[in-house]
Amino acid sequence: MKKIKNIFNSDKFKMVIILSFLLFIYTSICAISYAKNMSTNISDSVFRLHVIANSNSPEDQNLKYIVRDNLLKYMNEICKNCSSKEEAIKLVKENEANFKEIAIRTVNENGYSYNVNINIGNFEFPTKTYGDISLPAGYYDALRVEIGEAKGQNWWCVMFPPLCFVDISSGVVPEESKEQLKNNLSDEEYSLISCNSSSDIHFKFKLLEFFNANGLITAKK
Repeated sequence: MKKIKNIFNSDKFKMVIILSFLLFIYTSICAISYAKNMSTNISDSVFRLHVIANSNSPEDQNLKYIVRDNLLKYMNEICKNCSSKEEAIKLVKENEANFKEIAIRTVNENGYSYNVNINIGNFEFPTKTYGDISLPAGYYDALRVEIGEAKGQNWWCVMFPPLCFVDISSGVVPEESKEQLKNNLSDEEYSLISCNSSSDIHFKFKLLEFFNANGLITAKK
Protein backbone atom coordinates (compact mmCIF):
# COMPACT_ATOMS: atom_id res chain seq x y z
CA MET A 1 0.00 0.00 0.00
CA LYS A 2 2.83 2.38 0.88
CA LYS A 3 4.52 1.61 -2.43
CA ILE A 4 1.36 2.43 -4.35
CA LYS A 5 0.94 5.64 -2.37
CA ASN A 6 4.49 6.64 -3.22
CA ILE A 7 3.81 6.08 -6.91
CA PHE A 8 0.75 8.37 -6.80
CA ASN A 9 2.74 11.03 -4.96
CA SER A 10 5.72 10.87 -7.29
CA ASP A 11 6.55 13.80 -9.58
CA LYS A 12 6.68 11.45 -12.57
CA PHE A 13 3.12 10.25 -12.00
CA LYS A 14 1.86 13.82 -11.58
CA MET A 15 3.57 14.79 -14.81
CA VAL A 16 1.90 11.90 -16.66
CA ILE A 17 -1.51 13.01 -15.34
CA ILE A 18 -0.90 16.62 -16.38
CA LEU A 19 0.30 15.63 -19.85
CA SER A 20 -2.64 13.26 -20.30
CA PHE A 21 -5.05 16.02 -19.32
CA LEU A 22 -3.43 18.50 -21.70
CA LEU A 23 -3.53 15.92 -24.50
CA PHE A 24 -7.24 15.37 -23.84
CA ILE A 25 -7.91 19.13 -23.97
CA TYR A 26 -5.90 19.50 -27.18
CA THR A 27 -7.65 16.55 -28.84
CA SER A 28 -11.07 17.88 -27.82
CA ILE A 29 -10.32 21.35 -29.20
CA CYS A 30 -9.11 19.86 -32.48
CA ALA A 31 -12.17 17.63 -32.76
CA ILE A 32 -14.59 20.48 -32.06
CA SER A 33 -12.78 22.78 -34.49
CA TYR A 34 -12.86 20.10 -37.21
CA ALA A 35 -16.55 19.36 -36.63
CA LYS A 36 -17.46 23.06 -36.57
CA ASN A 37 -15.69 23.76 -39.87
CA MET A 38 -17.27 20.73 -41.51
CA SER A 39 -20.74 21.60 -40.22
CA THR A 40 -20.46 25.20 -41.41
CA ASN A 41 -19.14 24.28 -44.85
CA ILE A 42 -21.84 21.67 -45.43
CA SER A 43 -24.65 23.96 -44.25
CA ASP A 44 -23.29 26.76 -46.45
CA SER A 45 -23.65 24.56 -49.52
CA VAL A 46 -27.33 23.62 -49.35
CA PHE A 47 -30.72 25.32 -49.21
CA ARG A 48 -33.44 23.22 -47.64
CA LEU A 49 -37.22 22.92 -47.49
CA HIS A 50 -39.22 22.34 -44.31
CA VAL A 51 -42.96 21.73 -44.59
CA ILE A 52 -45.06 21.37 -41.43
CA ALA A 53 -48.57 19.91 -41.63
CA ASN A 54 -51.56 21.35 -39.79
CA SER A 55 -51.92 18.11 -37.77
CA ASN A 56 -51.08 14.43 -37.88
CA SER A 57 -54.44 13.40 -39.28
CA PRO A 58 -54.16 11.37 -42.52
CA GLU A 59 -55.94 14.17 -44.40
CA ASP A 60 -53.58 16.90 -43.19
CA GLN A 61 -50.52 14.74 -43.82
CA ASN A 62 -51.68 14.03 -47.36
CA LEU A 63 -52.29 17.76 -47.89
CA LYS A 64 -48.73 18.45 -46.73
CA TYR A 65 -47.34 16.26 -49.51
CA ILE A 66 -49.52 17.89 -52.16
CA VAL A 67 -48.33 21.34 -51.06
CA ARG A 68 -44.75 20.06 -51.06
CA ASP A 69 -45.02 18.69 -54.60
CA ASN A 70 -46.43 21.94 -56.00
CA LEU A 71 -43.78 24.04 -54.26
CA LEU A 72 -40.98 21.81 -55.54
CA LYS A 73 -42.41 21.95 -59.06
CA TYR A 74 -42.32 25.76 -58.94
CA MET A 75 -38.85 25.73 -57.35
CA ASN A 76 -37.53 23.57 -60.17
CA GLU A 77 -38.99 25.96 -62.72
CA ILE A 78 -37.38 29.12 -61.37
CA CYS A 79 -34.11 27.58 -60.19
CA LYS A 80 -33.38 25.07 -62.96
CA ASN A 81 -30.36 27.09 -64.10
CA CYS A 82 -29.03 27.98 -60.64
CA SER A 83 -25.41 27.07 -60.04
CA SER A 84 -25.07 28.20 -56.41
CA LYS A 85 -26.99 28.24 -53.16
CA GLU A 86 -26.84 32.04 -53.03
CA GLU A 87 -28.45 32.30 -56.45
CA ALA A 88 -31.21 29.89 -55.42
CA ILE A 89 -31.97 31.79 -52.19
CA LYS A 90 -32.04 35.09 -54.10
CA LEU A 91 -34.64 33.73 -56.52
CA VAL A 92 -36.73 32.23 -53.71
CA LYS A 93 -36.72 35.55 -51.83
CA GLU A 94 -37.74 37.41 -54.99
CA ASN A 95 -40.60 34.95 -55.49
CA GLU A 96 -41.57 34.45 -51.83
CA ALA A 97 -45.08 35.81 -52.47
CA ASN A 98 -45.53 33.31 -55.30
CA PHE A 99 -44.53 30.42 -53.05
CA LYS A 100 -47.14 31.49 -50.52
CA GLU A 101 -49.78 31.95 -53.20
CA ILE A 102 -49.12 28.46 -54.59
CA ALA A 103 -49.32 26.92 -51.12
CA ILE A 104 -52.58 28.70 -50.21
CA ARG A 105 -54.13 27.90 -53.59
CA THR A 106 -53.20 24.24 -53.18
CA VAL A 107 -54.77 24.18 -49.71
CA ASN A 108 -57.98 25.79 -50.98
CA GLU A 109 -58.21 23.58 -54.08
CA ASN A 110 -58.12 20.55 -51.81
CA GLY A 111 -61.07 21.76 -49.76
CA TYR A 112 -59.31 23.40 -46.78
CA SER A 113 -59.17 26.96 -45.52
CA TYR A 114 -55.91 26.82 -43.59
CA ASN A 115 -53.64 29.82 -43.63
CA VAL A 116 -50.02 29.28 -44.73
CA ASN A 117 -46.95 31.01 -43.33
CA ILE A 118 -43.79 31.17 -45.42
CA ASN A 119 -40.42 32.02 -43.87
CA ILE A 120 -36.90 32.07 -45.27
CA GLY A 121 -34.29 31.81 -42.54
CA ASN A 122 -31.78 29.67 -40.67
CA PHE A 123 -33.46 26.73 -38.93
CA GLU A 124 -32.47 23.62 -37.00
CA PHE A 125 -32.63 20.30 -38.86
CA PRO A 126 -32.15 16.73 -37.62
CA THR A 127 -29.85 14.27 -39.38
CA LYS A 128 -31.52 13.24 -42.64
CA THR A 129 -30.65 10.76 -45.38
CA TYR A 130 -31.54 11.31 -49.03
CA GLY A 131 -30.76 8.23 -51.08
CA ASP A 132 -27.01 7.76 -50.63
CA ILE A 133 -26.44 11.25 -49.21
CA SER A 134 -26.78 12.03 -45.48
CA LEU A 135 -26.73 15.52 -44.00
CA PRO A 136 -25.77 15.92 -40.33
CA ALA A 137 -28.01 17.65 -37.82
CA GLY A 138 -27.46 21.38 -37.53
CA TYR A 139 -28.70 24.77 -38.64
CA TYR A 140 -29.39 25.31 -42.33
CA ASP A 141 -30.80 28.08 -44.50
CA ALA A 142 -34.25 26.96 -45.54
CA LEU A 143 -37.70 27.81 -46.80
CA ARG A 144 -40.11 26.92 -43.98
CA VAL A 145 -43.77 26.35 -44.83
CA GLU A 146 -46.26 26.16 -41.96
CA ILE A 147 -49.74 24.93 -42.87
CA GLY A 148 -52.57 25.94 -40.54
CA GLU A 149 -51.63 25.40 -36.90
CA ALA A 150 -48.39 23.65 -37.97
CA LYS A 151 -48.74 20.98 -35.25
CA GLY A 152 -48.26 17.96 -37.50
CA GLN A 153 -45.23 15.97 -38.56
CA ASN A 154 -42.51 17.66 -40.56
CA TRP A 155 -41.21 16.94 -44.03
CA TRP A 156 -37.62 17.89 -44.79
CA CYS A 157 -35.57 17.93 -47.95
CA VAL A 158 -32.95 19.86 -49.92
CA MET A 159 -34.11 22.35 -52.54
CA PHE A 160 -30.62 23.18 -53.72
CA PRO A 161 -28.92 21.13 -54.95
CA PRO A 162 -32.20 19.32 -55.71
CA LEU A 163 -32.19 16.20 -53.53
CA CYS A 164 -35.96 16.03 -53.04
CA PHE A 165 -37.87 13.09 -54.40
CA VAL A 166 -41.25 11.53 -53.63
CA ASP A 167 -40.20 8.06 -52.42
CA ILE A 168 -37.30 8.82 -50.11
CA SER A 169 -36.89 5.17 -49.11
CA SER A 170 -35.93 4.06 -52.61
CA GLY A 171 -35.01 7.38 -54.21
CA VAL A 172 -31.75 7.90 -56.02
CA VAL A 173 -30.00 11.26 -55.85
CA PRO A 174 -29.50 12.62 -59.40
CA GLU A 175 -25.88 12.64 -60.53
CA GLU A 176 -26.24 16.32 -61.46
CA SER A 177 -27.17 17.13 -57.86
CA LYS A 178 -24.17 15.19 -56.59
CA GLU A 179 -21.91 17.10 -58.94
CA GLN A 180 -23.24 20.41 -57.61
CA LEU A 181 -22.53 19.24 -54.08
CA LYS A 182 -19.04 18.11 -55.04
CA ASN A 183 -18.34 21.48 -56.65
CA ASN A 184 -19.20 23.28 -53.41
CA LEU A 185 -17.49 20.92 -50.95
CA SER A 186 -14.01 19.59 -50.43
CA ASP A 187 -13.35 15.91 -51.16
CA GLU A 188 -13.44 15.08 -47.45
CA GLU A 189 -16.62 17.07 -46.84
CA TYR A 190 -18.35 15.25 -49.69
CA SER A 191 -17.07 11.89 -48.45
CA LEU A 192 -18.43 12.79 -45.02
CA ILE A 193 -22.03 13.01 -46.30
CA SER A 194 -21.78 10.07 -48.70
CA CYS A 195 -23.26 6.82 -47.42
CA ASN A 196 -20.58 4.96 -49.39
CA SER A 197 -17.84 6.42 -47.20
CA SER A 198 -15.17 4.50 -45.30
CA SER A 199 -15.37 3.55 -41.63
CA ASP A 200 -13.02 6.43 -40.79
CA ILE A 201 -15.28 8.96 -42.51
CA HIS A 202 -18.33 7.32 -40.92
CA PHE A 203 -16.75 7.85 -37.49
CA LYS A 204 -16.13 11.53 -38.31
CA PHE A 205 -19.77 11.91 -39.36
CA LYS A 206 -20.91 10.43 -36.03
CA LEU A 207 -18.52 12.81 -34.27
CA LEU A 208 -20.13 15.72 -36.11
CA GLU A 209 -23.60 14.49 -35.16
CA PHE A 210 -22.57 14.15 -31.51
CA PHE A 211 -21.26 17.71 -31.25
CA ASN A 212 -24.32 19.13 -33.00
CA ALA A 213 -26.76 17.10 -30.89
CA ASN A 214 -25.14 18.30 -27.67
CA GLY A 215 -25.01 21.95 -28.71
CA LEU A 216 -21.22 22.06 -28.72
CA ILE A 217 -21.15 23.40 -32.26
CA THR A 218 -23.71 24.98 -34.51
CA ALA A 219 -23.90 26.55 -37.93
CA LYS A 220 -26.61 28.89 -36.72
CA LYS A 221 -26.37 32.43 -38.07
